[in-house]
Amino acid sequence: MATKRVFHLQPCESPSPTMSDNGFLFETAGFLKCDTDEGGEGREELGEELFDTVQSSIVSGDSLRFFVSVNLESHLNAADADSSGCVLLHTSRKYLKLKNFEEEVRAHRDLDGFLARSSIILDESATSLDDVLRKMLTHVADDADNAEPRCNFDKAMSTLFTDSGAPREGNVHLLSDTIQGVTATTTGVQYQQSWLCIICTIKDLQRRRVCISRLERPQNWGENCCEVRFVILVLAPPKMKSTKTATEVGRTFATMFSDINFRQKLLETKTEEEFKDALVQRRHMLTSSNQRVPAVQEGHRSHDQKPLKFTNFLKIGKGMFDDIKRRLPLYPSDFTDGITGNNKAIGKYITTVILMYFAVLLPSMAFGSLNDESTGGAIDVQKTIVGQCLGGVIYAVLAGQPLVILLTTAPLALYISVIRGICDDYNLNFYAFYGCIGLWNSFFLTLYALFNFSLLMKLFKRSTEEIIALFISITFVVDAVKGIIKIFKQYYHDPKTKKEYASKSGDNIMKFNFTNSLSANESVNTSGYLQNQSMLELHTEVHCGRETAVLSVMLMLGTLWLGHTLYQFKKSPYLHARVREILSDCALPISVLTFSFVGSFLFKEIKIATFNYTPSDNLFVPAPFRSLTLGSIMSAMGLGFLLSMLFFIEQNIVASLTNAPENRLVKGTAYHWDLFLVAVINVPLSLFGLPWIHAAFPHAPMHVRALACVEERVENGHLYETIVNVKETRITSLVANILVGLSLRLLPFPLQWIPKPVLYGLFLYIALISIDGSQFFERLVLLLKEQTAYPPTHYIRRVPQRKIHYLTGLQVLQLLILCGIGISPLPYIKMIFPLVMIGMIPIRYNLLPRIIEEKYLDAMDAEH
Repeated sequence: MATKRVFHLQPCESPSPTMSDNGFLFETAGFLKCDTDEGGEGREELGEELFDTVQSSIVSGDSLRFFVSVNLESHLNAADADSSGCVLLHTSRKYLKLKNFEEEVRAHRDLDGFLARSSIILDESATSLDDVLRKMLTHVADDADNAEPRCNFDKAMSTLFTDSGAPREGNVHLLSDTIQGVTATTTGVQYQQSWLCIICTIKDLQRRRVCISRLERPQNWGENCCEVRFVILVLAPPKMKSTKTATEVGRTFATMFSDINFRQKLLETKTEEEFKDALVQRRHMLTSSNQRVPAVQEGHRSHDQKPLKFTNFLKIGKGMFDDIKRRLPLYPSDFTDGITGNNKAIGKYITTVILMYFAVLLPSMAFGSLNDESTGGAIDVQKTIVGQCLGGVIYAVLAGQPLVILLTTAPLALYISVIRGICDDYNLNFYAFYGCIGLWNSFFLTLYALFNFSLLMKLFKRSTEEIIALFISITFVVDAVKGIIKIFKQYYHDPKTKKEYASKSGDNIMKFNFTNSLSANESVNTSGYLQNQSMLELHTEVHCGRETAVLSVMLMLGTLWLGHTLYQFKKSPYLHARVREILSDCALPISVLTFSFVGSFLFKEIKIATFNYTPSDNLFVPAPFRSLTLGSIMSAMGLGFLLSMLFFIEQNIVASLTNAPENRLVKGTAYHWDLFLVAVINVPLSLFGLPWIHAAFPHAPMHVRALACVEERVENGHLYETIVNVKETRITSLVANILVGLSLRLLPFPLQWIPKPVLYGLFLYIALISIDGSQFFERLVLLLKEQTAYPPTHYIRRVPQRKIHYLTGLQVLQLLILCGIGISPLPYIKMIFPLVMIGMIPIRYNLLPRIIEEKYLDAMDAEH
């Protein structure tokens, strides 16, 4: 009785009128997401992501017919190296792509390893599958140059079949793991029955081994294996890097054997050397054919791929005009999406508004308090909240990309403190000098927008953007650490605190004795009052020392722990999925409110640092520009130019991260218009001494994430998240900024009940979640992982491991330089911080390609 295969295909009932050029591998025990849908519901979700998910149940015949039909319908224009429309079936029915010999470096290394330790059997006379495999294993075991003394190849023979260790029932004998070619045609599918790839993992094997056997005559080994001439046996240890597994090696050779002309050429070879030469020629053919596929197909940034020309910057206002023309027709939908229609998302909007309200208000309070200390009260918390509300509302209503969030940031706080120092050194009016710098900044930003300077942002590759993004995250950590160190110096290590505590305690005791010595007739009420008052003061002073410092650390770390735990709660199996999503979206407000209650009420007897609040009756007093001399105005122009470079880079990089392809935004970008709008917004802020604002990281990507529908997917045992779609709306940012403005009614209480250590914990939380999805940080973590734990990301497949670590080290060096200047204790050094960021462009284009090949740099700058 013939051996029976596990997979069967039937012709499609409604075939497509043309043949598809498919570029996919398909492994035959997992099921596609659409397999569970009844009727044609699954057909509504066509696209590449339809076949990205791998599960672990058996695929039905209808599912396989649907797979072939989808490939015939959705890949009519696909360009692939194999024009025969071939796909591959694997016994696990897991979707795979054909190996790209141009981009995946492991494809070449797999073949090079085989050629160096070639195990080729030509004209094998055995007829049964068992005999062929036994001879192949014996050939591998007898290789003296690559001996495997610990490996039991007799035991390996049994692991190749599903009935290992079990009694056979008749002649049913199934292979455990195979890859076989299938060609999709207009009338259904046809198996490539002349070759079969068998893969197996062996525990005691030390290295991967490949053996290819060419049979003397075609053999009939059952259904879909009626005329086998080539058998490829792939053996690998179980613990291997994700790109070195037995399946990946089998994928390499299956891709090569999928071409009928190549198989015919192999049949004509006479010696092993000719056989190897044919393999090498096939590799060159696959490499050259893949080079014709455009790079944008792999998901690079959505910037215009045309090279920059000088004439692009002479078309005044064209960029803004194109932005308005592109976004204006979609403006009404920015208010109706998720509110009307079938796909309502009101609940998600509510949780996002709550998240963004706290994510905007609390940093505004923190940076407002920092500005209050650095400017001597010239810019305080109240002014920061007012400026945030005005700028945020205007931007939410008029911006081309409303998902971007404007905020005053740490670099701006550093600039403001430097400006205050200059004013004190040269006896200048702070409001006038500050306003003049802000107006020059808006002037330069307007010029950048009119002359389409945002086109220069295509020079900022992903690697450069992620360095700057990680630097911003580090500034949040530095601000939090500086704040907690200041508290420790004041309450834990400062000897003055101990002396004041001792003297005040002694004074209270003297007061207590004095009141007890008064006569009962003269001071019965007074002594009781003073006694209670002195005891209260004594009680308060006892808890104003080291307890304050320790409690501050607990509040900061507790806010971080609870916020991050709730943020990751959506990945847990507890509670309902909707409840997990709500808790994750509201992680920030829940953690802040919880530990504000702990610090202000549960430990109310311990003094905790809070931000200063000085109410102002008139917030909109114009700056006295007449007090400035011509020299001061020209100095302000230089500082305004440096500030405009910071605005330009920050605004465009945050917008680029927001519009990244993996976020799947569909309404388009508006870099030039948004830059002009930021310039306009900062004009009144400069005139009235309110803090400047620009696009904030990571608040904008956080906003996108909160409005996104996210799915978890598994690839080679690694779990990762992918965004399916995003609700692109103005409502959430608009309402959140309006609520920030209404929070002025909450000053000084209850907002002053939020301790500073809780705000420091907020900074740590923002820094921690900002690295989520950062490729730079992922590659840093790879340095601490063993190779078997490497995820199968696009750069792991396309770039040699050594080159990956080279780029990571060079990025770390650039980051250290950026931190050394941006967080320098020397105030005037910080002013050249934007120039350092601009200097990263020639480093990326001129220096790095001399160390790492350009194709590898482009691969790591591409998206997954």
